[in-house]
Amino acid sequence: MQSRAFITGVSGPDLTSAEREFIRSERPWGFILFKRNIETPDQVAILVNELRETIDAPEAPVLIDQEGGRVQRLGPPHWPVYPPGAFFGALYDLNPALGLSAARLGARLIAADLGDLGISVDCLPLADVPVVGADAVIGNRAYGTEPEKVAAIARAVTDGLDQGGILPVLKHIPGHGRATADSHFGLPKVDTSKKELERTDFAAFQPLADLPMAMTAHVVFSALDPAHPATTSATIIEQVIRGVIGFQGLLMSDDVSMNALSGSIAERTRAVFSAGCDVVLHCNGKLDEMRDVAAETPELSGKALDRARRALASRRAAQPFDQQAARAELDAMMSRAGTTGA
Repeated sequence: MQSRAFITGVSGPDLTSAEREFIRSERPWGFILFKRNIETPDQVAILVNELRETIDAPEAPVLIDQEGGRVQRLGPPHWPVYPPGAFFGALYDLNPALGLSAARLGARLIAADLGDLGISVDCLPLADVPVVGADAVIGNRAYGTEPEKVAAIARAVTDGLDQGGILPVLKHIPGHGRATADSHFGLPKVDTSKKELERTDFAAFQPLADLPMAMTAHVVFSALDPAHPATTSATIIEQVIRGVIGFQGLLMSDDVSMNALSGSIAERTRAVFSAGCDVVLHCNGKLDEMRDVAAETPELSGKALDRARRALASRRAAQPFDQQAARAELDAMMSRAGTTGA
């Protein structure tokens, strides 16, 4: 049976009987985990396996946001703390080769953590380019403020994930760095000119256009489409994401339950597909909303299915890796730089 074009969260560390029935019936393409789903390594591995077993799809993607810094779903006492993206940017400013090496190493270690649990996709790297005065929702998650530097570090992070057998999700395309509001709570609006956006924000994503998956930004770019955020803008998806940036991989929405989007969950879901996203993402684990998303989601087919298949086929087996030595090396870098990743 064909998968449906949505990725869903679940409510807690164990599947409820109602969730199990929903997943079996609606067959989401993939799943995403949050802190509410995380207790111990054994528990997470069991949950990941059960999610896949419920739809009889051993290769179904299981995603997580494991960036480091403020955005880290796996953490102490069972998993180490990782530095925020700005840490690698600071090292890059001191020594570009060192910064790229550290970014690659940190991502390779994250990949090892995820691989041990059966998680196959990390919502990383970021290519957002923050500016002075922007909301702190991106802040030190970003690798820097120059598009070339951001793209270079994002590529190193991608390489580290790839070496560990983890698929990357590029975010938040075509750029969240200028947003003056947190899209979890409201709709950000950016009034920057198209020319300036192409020079900065979009330029950071262009060298990464070959990545297999990307997540949209719930941000209005008034110079391009004053009525719709990128997630639900056919203009931005066609002309900017697929056009100027040249991204041809699987395009997923950011979470449709975030307050940046207006309308009911069903209306938001329809708008996501109408705009040209391949897959809709729903994260909060509320079963009534999950049902609304599923009811408005088509089967994964056509170009979206082709992109989904290519994305999963691009995943490599994890390469040999001395995790203990690499962890000691990254810890030493963090110590010398005076950061704990908080």
